[in-house]
Amino acid sequence: MSATARQNEILQVLAHSGEQNVPELSNRFGVSEMTIRRDLNQLAASGLVVRTHGGASRVLSSSFEPMFEHRVRTYAEAKEQIAAVAAQQIEDGQTLILDGGSTGLAVARALVGRRLTVCTLNLRAAQVLSEHVATRVIVPGGIIRTHELSFVGSDVERMLSNYHFDVYIMTASGIDASAGLTEWNAEDAAVKRAALASARRTIVACDASKFGQVAFARICDVNKVDTVVSDPALAAQQGHDIRVSGTQLLIA
Repeated sequence: MSATARQNEILQVLAHSGEQNVPELSNRFGVSEMTIRRDLNQLAASGLVVRTHGGASRVLSSSFEPMFEHRVRTYAEAKEQIAAVAAQQIEDGQTLILDGGSTGLAVARALVGRRLTVCTLNLRAAQVLSEHVATRVIVPGGIIRTHELSFVGSDVERMLSNYHFDVYIMTASGIDASAGLTEWNAEDAAVKRAALASARRTIVACDASKFGQVAFARICDVNKVDTVVSDPALAAQQGHDIRVSGTQLLIA
């Protein structure tokens, strides 16, 4: 296994368990403790983990957003599968709003070349979609969040309110039956609420690690969205809670 692949798996282990020590990771991956320490130091230098005495912990709290570089490397395969299923729900010729983030970027890649009009809320996704002439790309303007490259602010919300879109593909930092859909950043959450109000149908694309999590800013109740797309790692009870709310659940 390459160092990059091993480090990606370490991030996934920490995303699930919260914290691991060096001997545990050494045994798990069948490499020396020195190799694991080197991996953890590299991840910490990139701001992807926090080094602890004898190991490392994930970077996560309800008000702290993990770096995009972290998120794009965790559950990458699941996100690609979710993106493929979400893209299948879209019909050629439709108008849609697309979130950014690591899952939104995966959806953008799944939509490349489709005959669609897409208002994307992130510069990375806009760049991916604009590579093919078949797709008409709209960007809403407003303020660009540093590093995240999402559009935020009242200008974005006002622009969205002037249109009626067929579908909104939403991503979220947390999804919980009681707390609803939540986001780390309050400005992002406000834009998501505006997008929700401007679309006839909303599809949420979230990998299983987001379920049971509650982030800082509330977006909406689970029953305010039409469909949730997740992966097979989703716990049975969490899937049951989504269905009980009246929202369709699709497993990629």
